[in-house]
Amino acid sequence: MSKERKERFEDTFKKLETIVNKLEGGDLPLEETMKLFEEGMRLSRLCSERLAEVQKRVEILLKTEGGELKPQPFSFEEEKD
Repeated sequence: MSKERKERFEDTFKKLETIVNKLEGGDLPLEETMKLFEEGMRLSRLCSERLAEVQKRVEILLKTEGGELKPQPFSFEEEKD
C-alpha cells in the first residue's frame, strides 16, 4: 500500500483546500502556480478515488436480499497490489 493511500481523506482534502486558497490569491509566479496546480490535481484525484471506494462500500451495505442492512466483506483496491 502506497503512502498516498494511507493518508486520511480529511488530511488530503485539507491540503487541497490550502492549495486552492493559494491559487485563488493570484499573487504567485507562474512556475509556482503550475507546481501547486499539479499537486492540487493529484490530491483531487486521490480524494475522488477515496470517495468512490466509500460509495462502493455503502452500496454493498445497502444491497441485500430481503431489504436488510447487512455488512459484507469489502476489499479496497490498494489491498490488491
